[in-house]
Amino acid sequence: MKLAASLLSAAILITSHANAATPEQCRFIEARAEREACYQRQEIERVARQKANEARQAEQQKPYEPMTADDAQLAKSLRSICRGC
Repeated sequence: MKLAASLLSAAILITSHANAATPEQCRFIEARAEREACYQRQEIERVARQKANEARQAEQQKPYEPMTADDAQLAKSLRSICRGC
């Protein structure tokens, strides 16, 4: 019973993901108002994806461990130990 439920939920997730990944084909819609509404929906989805990608990239660019004032002072003192070696 648990196996059947897990297989069913996996199948639902796979099909819903496949449906979400398929872009809507607006150019085949005959009615102009519906076609323009379709294009607007696609534009909203594109902007949302772009913002999510920008946020993800900004998050990845942050250093894992930011340099503290003590680290900066230590680096400065280490640079001054051997001048011209």
